[in-house]
Amino acid sequence: MSPVDVAIAVAIGLISGVLAGVFGVGGGIVMTPGIQVLLGAPPIVALATPLPVIFPTALAGALAYRRRGEVDIQAAAWLVGPGVVGAALGAWLTTAIDTRVLLIVTALLLGWQAVSILRAGQRQRAGRPATAPILGGIGALAGLVSGLLGIGGGLVMVPLLAGWLGMPLKRTLGTSLLAIVALVVPGAVVHGVLGHLDLWLCIALIVGSVPGARLGATIALGARERTLRVVVGCGLLAVSILYAIEQASAMLDR
Repeated sequence: MSPVDVAIAVAIGLISGVLAGVFGVGGGIVMTPGIQVLLGAPPIVALATPLPVIFPTALAGALAYRRRGEVDIQAAAWLVGPGVVGAALGAWLTTAIDTRVLLIVTALLLGWQAVSILRAGQRQRAGRPATAPILGGIGALAGLVSGLLGIGGGLVMVPLLAGWLGMPLKRTLGTSLLAIVALVVPGAVVHGVLGHLDLWLCIALIVGSVPGARLGATIALGARERTLRVVVGCGLLAVSILYAIEQASAMLDR
């Protein structure tokens, strides 16, 4: 990598880390297109390399939330077990499932729950009880999407925990980041064995993403709950719309 490439990779990591800390996601939704478009990485490298980067990024964010008491350890534990199984299954199914269809379904789910987060910001509601089977189901779905798309799974966990179950948003973000730490491991290991990872690119991304995640978490923790719900809800809604448009266009062009 040239010095310019390293600087670009660090910048991509920094932006991804800040978004990870603010939105409780892994940051892969920014890293993958960023390193493919700006650095010209092959698609499989762009998909795989963010996975090991997400591990320390999510961990840094989770620790920041943990220090403020905004992580539900028990909920994270119920998310992780089925989530890891789902991630392994998702990675195995990548050659058999049209990910465009999955992304459109994910976009619709994401948009629906983003609206729920915004509505909950207007009037707080109790939501559904966060029982072990429900948390396990959310974890399994997040893991499946993580394995299929090479992301952390926070795009599934955050809207469902905050929008559907009514968990306080800051605790949702911290809990999601802690679960992501485990969810990215199966995919990272598989892609590492297959030789899909760019080690130096990975290191450069981590240099930016870890401090970025801490900064993003600090910003989110300092925000008012209602303000944070508006920011997170609008951000997730924007992602859902972009996902749906991009994948629908790709399917029509086939």
